[in-house]
Amino acid sequence: MARNLILSGGPFHDFDATSAALAEVLAGVGVESEITEDIEGALSEPSEVQLITVNALRWRMPQERFAGLRDRWRFTLPAQARTTLLDHLDRGGGLLCMHAASICFDDWQGWPRVLGGCWTWPRSHHPPLGWTGVRVHGSHPIVEGLRDFDVVDEVYSDLDVLPDVRPLASAGGQPLVWARPVRRGRVLYDALGHDTRSYDNEVHRTLLQRAALWLLKRPVTVND
Repeated sequence: MARNLILSGGPFHDFDATSAALAEVLAGVGVESEITEDIEGALSEPSEVQLITVNALRWRMPQERFAGLRDRWRFTLPAQARTTLLDHLDRGGGLLCMHAASICFDDWQGWPRVLGGCWTWPRSHHPPLGWTGVRVHGSHPIVEGLRDFDVVDEVYSDLDVLPDVRPLASAGGQPLVWARPVRRGRVLYDALGHDTRSYDNEVHRTLLQRAALWLLKRPVTVND
């Protein structure tokens, strides 16, 4: 069984619930997950897991409107944590990044190059949480044969996405899911996942299970 470390926690989301839901989804393809909010501690030494997941909202919070949250949630990613993530990829590990991961680690200039894009204040935004139609693209094994689907979620919009990113799923013209090789490892970003309703959708669950297998460099055999 593959081991997965889920880095969780932050404001405005029920990360306890979504991290648990994600762990349950990935267990369906033989991935055993450990969940922690101690991101600094978890990344303070070399990783022994095959998969690392970022399902968190942790950033420097320089915006004045978040001043009341800084004492609890303000976060900078230590140099050792950056090294741990990069070494994980150098060893061929997988990195699954969910939803607000594009806002995380804004003190690390290299993070957008790992992820493939980032949230840029104040340009990036999202419409209110609600129903959206997700369109699936291309023949990548993560999405091949999957149908378009409707889900209650937030559509992150106007992210700063690298030119070489090719979306596997989108909504309203906004890229939501992409996968890419980084160093000797693999990275997938999925902008969906605001709350547990997103993880209740069967197509989204299948996409995530396929993503985990792809990140682990295993045959992608999960059917819709």
